[in-house]
Amino acid sequence: MLVHPDLHQRYVGSCQNLGQPENPFVARVLQEAEKNDKIWTKGVTLKIAGNNHLVPVQKVTDEDLQVLLSVLQNAGCVTGLDLRCNVLTDAGAKHVATFLQENSTLRYLNLMSNDIGTSGAELIARALHRNKTLVHLRMTGNKIGNEGGMFFASMLQVNSTLEKLDLGDSDMGTQCLIAIATALTQNESVKAMNLNRPLLYSQQEETTVHVALMLKRNSSLVELHLCKHEMRNFGVERLCEALYENTSLRYLDLSCNKITSDGVKFLGELLKQNQTLEILDLGTNRIEDDGAIYLSEALAWCNRTLQALSVVNNNISGKGLVALSDAMKTNMELSYIYIWGNKFDEATCMAFSELIEKGRLKPNCTDVEPYEVDGHVHLAELSHGLKKHYYWTPSCGEVTNADANASLAIVALSEF
Repeated sequence: MLVHPDLHQRYVGSCQNLGQPENPFVARVLQEAEKNDKIWTKGVTLKIAGNNHLVPVQKVTDEDLQVLLSVLQNAGCVTGLDLRCNVLTDAGAKHVATFLQENSTLRYLNLMSNDIGTSGAELIARALHRNKTLVHLRMTGNKIGNEGGMFFASMLQVNSTLEKLDLGDSDMGTQCLIAIATALTQNESVKAMNLNRPLLYSQQEETTVHVALMLKRNSSLVELHLCKHEMRNFGVERLCEALYENTSLRYLDLSCNKITSDGVKFLGELLKQNQTLEILDLGTNRIEDDGAIYLSEALAWCNRTLQALSVVNNNISGKGLVALSDAMKTNMELSYIYIWGNKFDEATCMAFSELIEKGRLKPNCTDVEPYEVDGHVHLAELSHGLKKHYYWTPSCGEVTNADANASLAIVALSEF
């Protein structure tokens, strides 16, 4: 049975012992945590995000973190720590690494959008060689670079506990992406991996080829993000070849690449046979009407597994959008569709308005909402999607309806 944590009182004492002034934001979070009834049974996640707009925030520094972690070292009730959007540096990463080597209760750690670099990444990755508790780590937006990514690739060869690793937007390069893909051919614990926006200078798509080879062998990965990989049709073809053999991947993110209708043709053929994929993100590519029609044909007559599809910002006109709406009339499994940023004509507005009015498409499961002006139906944008609240903390508080974020409603791995 857990004993009363007294987190705030211990924090005040640690600040005095270390000669460090109290951070009022940290103190407030600890006080609130003590009032949470779940702390006694399930543990609690301390949300100390530096971009919280609901309360006064004093961003957490390396010195603040040192005091906080000294308090949490033996606090078995704390199972999660959200430190996103603060001002932590490599010095703070050193405190984190020491904490991870000694702590045996923390399962979720969010360090996204801090100032941790290569040396900090090395310290954290080496700590995870020994840590047997942490399940979900987010390093998004820390500029760890190619060398920092290599330390995480080495960690993946040893660690058998981590299930979700987010290294997006961290300036990784070709070498470490290939190393991570190679490590994942043997790693059987990682279920979700984010490799968004690496810095790639080659047009040969070597990294996509290695990821495809990994997908042929990996049987545990459920969620994979390859946003902003400069991926073209050649790379999509390699991925599709691999996914004919893969039976575990449920969420594939190919957004913000250079995929055209020719690449989507391979995806359409894959969807006719694939019985695993549930979420497909093709947002901000160039699939146009032909690509939308390839997808609609597969979804209308063959695929009954895909639940969510995003084709936002793809230069699709009414012909392709209406084809997708028609596919939803025969495919009852496809429940979430996102189309904003394309070319809406009157036929498109009428088609999606009809889907929503008849209840085939729920308002929380799409990013458009019909309205009427002078007898004509138009579509307005809604802030729903696959990755809602990925980069920011909502100023309105927690979202109560998971359907507004399809990735959370379908593949629960996206969050701790």
